[in-house]
Amino acid sequence: MSGFITFEGGEGAGKSTQILLLAEHLRARGVDVLTTREPGGSPGAEMIRKLLVEGVADAWDGTTEALLMFAARRDHLVRTIQPALRRGQWVISDRFADSTRAYQGHGHGFDLGQIEALYRLAVGDFQPNLTIILDLPVETGLARAASRRGVETRYEALGIAFHRRVRDGFRQIAAAEPGRCVLVDADAPVETVRDRITQVVAARLGVG
Repeated sequence: MSGFITFEGGEGAGKSTQILLLAEHLRARGVDVLTTREPGGSPGAEMIRKLLVEGVADAWDGTTEALLMFAARRDHLVRTIQPALRRGQWVISDRFADSTRAYQGHGHGFDLGQIEALYRLAVGDFQPNLTIILDLPVETGLARAASRRGVETRYEALGIAFHRRVRDGFRQIAAAEPGRCVLVDADAPVETVRDRITQVVAARLGVG
């Protein structure tokens, strides 16, 4: 048995931490888990990631970003995700297509219908078994993100109005697809969020 779990959310939501905790939880119960990320997760996609997450805020418009995201996603899918699923592994990804819908669609205003057309072209009818959307106030997330060091700060610099649109986008996605998505309050201690997530995974997928 295998499956595909994605984590979504705005800047500073704690996705990376919670993915590590869930992977540890599942591995301790004998589940073979591969963790990965977007944009990235394969050699070609990691090259595209550098273009997207570094540099000045206005380096790309929403259309260009969406095209780059789906180019990276296609490579990630065929070189990393699908082979792992065929091996019987569970795959947990830090972001997938819902981030494109929220960031490029709701955030930048790129047409959501065009995003779905790109999805069909690059991904087909494949989708996650479960999507966990970590939700917290934008101000809290940006403050958390600002405390991190590194060069991947392009999205954090896009302004609070942009990030509020992104949060609203994720919440709309969760409301529209309750069978696939679960909105988890991430404005809580790490352990509390971890426990909420493991309960969701056990209840929805029967794993862990």
